[in-house]
This record gives sequence, structure tokens and C-alpha cells, in this order.
Amino acid sequence: MFSKVLFKIQDKLKYFYDNSLFLQNIDTFIFVSILAVIIVSVFLSSDNIGFVALVTMFLTLVKILTKKGDRFTFNCFELFLSAYFMLVFISLAGSTLFALSLKGFLKTFIYIGFYFSAAHYLKNNLSKLPYIIITIALCQSFESIVAVMQNIAHVEAISGWQDTSGLNPEEIMTRVYGTLKPFNPNLLGGYFVAGIPSVFAILAYFLLKNKYKKALIFAVGLLLSVFALLATGCRGAYMALFLILVLSFVISVKFFGKNYKKIYFIVMGSVTVMLTAALLFLTSLRTRFLSMFAMRQDSSNSFRFNVYQASVEMFRDNWLLGIGVGNRNFREIYGLYMKTGFDALSAYNIFLEIAVESGLFALIAFLGFLVVLMRDAIRIILNSQDFEKIIFVSAAVISILAVMFHGFVDTVFFRPQIQFIFWIMVAIVSAYGFKKADNTNF
Repeated sequence: MFSKVLFKIQDKLKYFYDNSLFLQNIDTFIFVSILAVIIVSVFLSSDNIGFVALVTMFLTLVKILTKKGDRFTFNCFELFLSAYFMLVFISLAGSTLFALSLKGFLKTFIYIGFYFSAAHYLKNNLSKLPYIIITIALCQSFESIVAVMQNIAHVEAISGWQDTSGLNPEEIMTRVYGTLKPFNPNLLGGYFVAGIPSVFAILAYFLLKNKYKKALIFAVGLLLSVFALLATGCRGAYMALFLILVLSFVISVKFFGKNYKKIYFIVMGSVTVMLTAALLFLTSLRTRFLSMFAMRQDSSNSFRFNVYQASVEMFRDNWLLGIGVGNRNFREIYGLYMKTGFDALSAYNIFLEIAVESGLFALIAFLGFLVVLMRDAIRIILNSQDFEKIIFVSAAVISILAVMFHGFVDTVFFRPQIQFIFWIMVAIVSAYGFKKADNTNF
């Protein structure tokens, strides 16, 4: 039914497509807009980044309405994602703070709309994927250089980012925050978590193409990005970095360890040595790392535990539809449940956040999306003989899992700088979709 309506619209607008230079080259503009979203995330505010993403969505819609035979195709995991979005919409309709929840819903709409736009583009333009990954890697490298400079300059904390009570001066860490807005080291840490797999990927890609000089450049970028992540002092990012390194080692040793053994061991060895040396010789980093295990003795940990308890109570009282999506909505309701005198903008756990904001069934739909997504991605990796495909899908898997792992202790996932990288990674898996028979046309 939807396809028939779409085809009728395309028939009526066919004249414009056939006689418009802009429409016949619209894929180029979509490609540029996707790159623009990645680039502007480095220095623009959330609202402005979202506006650029809206341009991508608008161009995609124009293409589908005017190009004969063009249409969306849905993988199995995208059906779960669509169900999640519908449940978020239902949660909005039932929210007691509709106006505040509407703002959060519009953000969700832009994120998921951008994902479908990027996935639709990549399904027909996979040759452009390396340029997208390179852009992410270059932005990561830029942020890592800024972070190194901030670390050298010993920038002061803008707010209480670290519990310094009982610490000696040499144990107080300089937490870098880069150029991402709003300035926050946890946001920068999450940004590196989402993007470092892209640096790994483009390094492997250039090794595959025997472009060793370019590979060396990104090897340096990788080391800088790892150092910068450590300098953020984001403990959740430390946990995710460990997962990134383990998954990268497991995947890369199987596919690249034999052919590029020398370079492979130099890169992996350098990262391992750097991490070990940093923990051994940098007192502030070691203190920050060990504070993860201080439990209630660390004020940041204690604050999170209190937020978790309050958020669980919020979920119990609103388990069916949730309170409505959005951090402003959360903040208003949280005031009725908070355990301390300190406010909270989120649940500091993305899964608990989804449950609180949109209800139990929305959480189930989101988890179903992740499970089926990982199933399809792992099938691609195990069954493909195309090394380039393996590289990019592996990077996507590592990035997605690392972001979700980081999300157990933080909710910077909902910031656009991380969201858009996350959805590009999901779009990579969608574009390389393993089982064509599972696709549903729209």
C-alpha cells in the first residue's frame, strides 16, 4: 500500500527529477551533509548540530519522493528500532509534562531519522564509506591534539568533575574536555569511545591497501586518541577502552595478524606499553582509575548510587509508559524522588534511562534492536571473505558495544556528538546487511 502511494508520487514528480541537475546529483549533497554532521559536532552546540542533521533527512526525503523506484528497505533489527520509536511516541502522548517531553522526542526523531537517512545512502554508496570513516578518524585526531594541549596547559575544571577531598596535589588530575559543547570531560571520553574504533578501522584499511605512510599517520592518531581518552579522567570511558582493546585484539589477530604481523604488534604493543606506563608512573591517573573501586567512599560514585536508587523508584511508578523522553522532563520528575540535595539530569545508565523515560516495553524493543543488530553483524564478520567489509563492520560492532558498555555508568550517549557516530556505525551494519531475504520494503 505504502509502496503504491510512493510510486504514484514519484511518477508525478518524475519530470522534476529528470530535468533538475540538483536532484540528479542529490546523493552528493546527502554525502556532504553526512560529513558536515560529523565535522560540526566538534565545535557547534547541540541545536546547531541537529539542524545540519535535519538537512540530511530533508535531502533523503526529497530523493525518495522524486527518484523513480527509490524506497526504504528495513532489516529485521530496524523493525525493532521502529517499534522502539513508536513506543517513545506513545510515551510522549501519555506524559504529564508534554511540552518538556516533546523537546526530547524531537531529538529522538532527529537521531533516528538521521540513521535511516545514512543507512539509505550507504546501501547504494558503499564506496563512500571510507571517506566517512576517515572524517570521523580525523575529528578524533583533532580532538586528541586539543586534549593533549589542554593537558600540558593544566586547564582548570569548569565544575566539580573530581572528588579532590583527601587527595594530595600530585593526585589531582587535569581533566581535559576538548572543544565539544557543553564542555565536559565525560562527554569527550564518550566521544573517543565511539570514535576510536574508526581510527583502528582506517589504519587497517590503509594497511590492506598497502598505503603504509597513511597507515602510520593514523597509527599516531590512534596513540594520541588513547592518551587523550585517559586524560579525560572519565572512568566509564576507561572501562569501554578496555573492551575496545580486547575486541580489537580478538578480531584483528585473526584477520590481520599474519599478513601484517610486524606492524600489528608494533601498534598493539605500543598501546599496551603506553597504558601500562601511564598507570604505573602517572599518580593522578592511577588515583583516578582506582577511585572506581572506592564505592561509597568516592562522592561521584555515591552520587550515582543515589541516582540509581531514585531512578528505579521512578521506573516502578511509571513502568508501563514511562515519564516521557528528555533530560528536562527527567529533571522535573527526579526532584520528587532524589536522595540527595544534588540535582540530576539523567539516570547515569542508558538502559535505566530508557526504562524510566519510555517504559518497560520500549526497553525491551531497544534491547531487541541491539541483539538482532549484533547477530547480523557477527554473521557478516564470520561469513565474509571481503577484508574491507570485515574491517568496517568490525569497527561498527566494537564502537556500538563500547558505547553501550560505557552507557552502564553514564548517559552522555544521548549527546549528539556521540549519537550521530553511533547511528553511522549502525548504518554500516545495515548497509552490509547479510540476509537480503530478511529485508522489508517500504
